Amino acid sequence: MDRGRSCLCGAAALVFLEALGCFATLAGAQGGVGVNYGTKGDNLPTADKVVNLFKSRNIQFLRLFDPNPDALNALHGSGISVVLGTLNQDLQQLAGSQDAAAQWVAAHVTPHANAVKFRYISAGNEVIPGDLASFVLPAMQNLDAALKAAGTPVPVTTSIATTVLGVSYPPSQGSFSSDTAGLITPILGFLAANGTPLLVNVYPYFAIASDPANIRLDYALFTATGTVVQDGALAYNNLFDAVVDATYAAIERAGQPGVKIVVSETGWPSGGNGDLTTPANAATYNNNAVKHAVSGNGTPRRPGGGIEVYLFAIFNEDQKPGGVEQHFGLYNPDITEVYHVDFP
Repeated sequence: MDRGRSCLCGAAALVFLEALGCFATLAGAQGGVGVNYGTKGDNLPTADKVVNLFKSRNIQFLRLFDPNPDALNALHGSGISVVLGTLNQDLQQLAGSQDAAAQWVAAHVTPHANAVKFRYISAGNEVIPGDLASFVLPAMQNLDAALKAAGTPVPVTTSIATTVLGVSYPPSQGSFSSDTAGLITPILGFLAANGTPLLVNVYPYFAIASDPANIRLDYALFTATGTVVQDGALAYNNLFDAVVDATYAAIERAGQPGVKIVVSETGWPSGGNGDLTTPANAATYNNNAVKHAVSGNGTPRRPGGGIEVYLFAIFNEDQKPGGVEQHFGLYNPDITEVYHVDFP
């Protein structure tokens, strides 16, 4: 659904908002699979080639970490739904000034609103906790107001890492840490009031890499054949579900059980850490993540629904820190596959 640049009002606005709500509900019910498009490489293909790659693989969701003008222009008319992020360093300015938020929307959303399907605007990525954490909510509020004023009411959210959890095991005991709960709880209130999901980056790889003695590889790769963790009446055979449900438990403890989770990043590196990070393991994890997202099974705590999941990332990026960080790509910069992933 294309979104017009001019301010919508009256019946037209009602139709627009109902269509937007139906689109989001449908995608959430069926599950959806996207891929993060990172640009930290000096040898990456041009944006038009990247968008053509997404289209050729039937990847219908794309996440951008910042309003890259070449990428946004290349996405015109593609039909791909886009999660657009703000730069973390822009949060303070966006939080402190409604005019700054209006200028951001005018520069990065309005020129593309007729031709790009914006799914969410994400105010920052993984800034809680940290020096910028207090700016996230006011930036979200200002961006939300600016988007509505411009006639492009794209849902506004933010992306968190699961390191915000003080307790994650067993999943039913999930809770936010003492230094993040006060920041995240009002954000959840904002999301609940707007019917918008929370973006969460979920990485079983980092869990097993930090504790290989106690986390089974098959549990991390979705390949365990039986229950690995029994949590009361709920049985877990994969770590992905356990982490998502621990975050759901934390959201419920914060008093907002209606807020849903979109997994804005998940993936497995194909190199950089010995036998744990092989192309075979990466292929196994990502293919199973895709199947799980669209299966309609949901998670043990939230069964019977699809999961919106964004794999990280489309390319290996050589300007990221050395080691595993340079090996999360599904593709090499020359657009050859590192390994194959089947997209629905």
